[in-house]
Amino acid sequence: MKLNLVIGGEAGQGLATLNKILSKTFFRMGFNIYSSKDYESRVRGGHNFMSIRFGTEEVSGPEVKEDILLALNQETIEVHQDKVSDDGYILYDGIMEDLDKELISIEAKKVAKEVGNHKAANIVFVGAVLKLLGLDLDLSKEVIKDYFASKGEDVLKTNLEALEKSYEELEVKLKLPEVSPRKDEILIDGNQALGLGAIAGGVQFYSAYPMTPATGVMNYIASKENELGIVVEQAEDEIAAIMMALGGSYSGIRSMTGSSGGGFALMVEALGLAGIAEIPLVIAEVQRPGPATGLPTRTEQGDLLFAINASQGDFPLMVIAPRDNEDAFYQSFRAMNIAENYQMPVVILSDQFLADSKKNIKDFDFEALEIKDGFISDEEAAKIKEYKRYQFTEDGISPLAYPGQIVDDVVLIDSDEHDQKGHIIEDSETRIKMVDKRAKKLEKLIAEDLLEPKYIGPEEIDYLLVGWGSTYGPLVEARELLEDEGSRIGLLSFSDVWPLATSKLIELINNNSAELIVVENNATGQFAKLIRSESGIAANYQILKYDGRPFSGKEIYHRAEEVIR
Repeated sequence: MKLNLVIGGEAGQGLATLNKILSKTFFRMGFNIYSSKDYESRVRGGHNFMSIRFGTEEVSGPEVKEDILLALNQETIEVHQDKVSDDGYILYDGIMEDLDKELISIEAKKVAKEVGNHKAANIVFVGAVLKLLGLDLDLSKEVIKDYFASKGEDVLKTNLEALEKSYEELEVKLKLPEVSPRKDEILIDGNQALGLGAIAGGVQFYSAYPMTPATGVMNYIASKENELGIVVEQAEDEIAAIMMALGGSYSGIRSMTGSSGGGFALMVEALGLAGIAEIPLVIAEVQRPGPATGLPTRTEQGDLLFAINASQGDFPLMVIAPRDNEDAFYQSFRAMNIAENYQMPVVILSDQFLADSKKNIKDFDFEALEIKDGFISDEEAAKIKEYKRYQFTEDGISPLAYPGQIVDDVVLIDSDEHDQKGHIIEDSETRIKMVDKRAKKLEKLIAEDLLEPKYIGPEEIDYLLVGWGSTYGPLVEARELLEDEGSRIGLLSFSDVWPLATSKLIELINNNSAELIVVENNATGQFAKLIRSESGIAANYQILKYDGRPFSGKEIYHRAEEVIR
């Protein structure tokens, strides 16, 4: 069983509160959750909506069809009524004529007035939804108590009264199967997971300028600032943000910055500084549609080729695109280790779809995580008489110390090409050696730490779906639907997008003579171009979307079905 509940209205009408309370209630009851947002770039007005897809089966992505529409204004009904299923319901505080869907009139404002708190109107809808589904109120009361704990007894009391009053006045329309609370699971969005992964990875300094949809990473880390002794700095712009992070990393602490594409564009010169000076750095690049301001609150995968080619010249760089909320945590942790141990910049390429989507996942296994320190120890530093920051080594990784750690020498870095001690050079021989030294680090990373893409499907296939990053969940659902109809089809999902691991892809294509279908959220098929340049394999078909909205599993299924037919 899976149902899709959509909450729609204007910005400022409390959609986020409703989404948070209902999502947490369903999660605590034991349902699987996938919650996503579609919102305009404005503080008040416009049309926004949030979807909560929930059920007894795993939910891996959004759905277009709506089973319950909770409309906070008339415009929501006008926009969404054609998406409501034939046996679906519309909840609305008012009456509308000539609807071909069942409308349940909820007297939210009236009930809120009766309990003495006009702001409690949205909680009336919570009670209505739970009664409609035949679910009890106990867990929702606990969620509401947590949410309004800081608002005072009177506010909490009136909201609970509004919840109970609306629950009493409605009839049960649907009876959901019984579920048990899910043990050892959490409900988390992509930005929170990415921030928590960085915290687990030892981040001590985070600097950023707020830019949607990356701001949630900064907000989450800042919420743990006092508790964990992390310093979070809101810089005056993105150039200052990345330079602060580079300074933090140079001084010996794990540092990170973040932005969306436009802010990342301002960072690219400093990204090159991280490359040539071999300063560890993690950058969260949470994509939105561009160019320029683009669609500030929408989603797209349009920054891939920009990210892997950012800044001028040749230097080692890694780009990781997390698949989902769970992957965002572990990849963020991994990025902190890789950046420091390989002394190079690592870009975590997320997007608004992943950033703002909440999903229930298994609780993170913190005990299995190991922070691998890339700096030399104080004991090692004490033995060094002549410190060569850029010492030539077999794997290209030189001893990394922070200023003041080397007692008998100094720590030098430079943005000019330099010798082993960090002094500026002009000769061609040293230049060649330094470029080759830095390149060895990428060779070591490819050999030891690069992850192959995740494969789902049978050994023998006729078609291979390929995606990267946040398309994973919808692709999983699409592949299952296609397989159920008899297609022999596999799915290959990449998270390490630069350098690109191609051996599994080549093996699947060569062993099966399978046709390649590349699915991505951009207009030009950037990942298909990358695959062709790195493996020589051209996509037979491309499924592209660039309207600022994410794929749903059924959308990919229908478009892939056309290809197969």
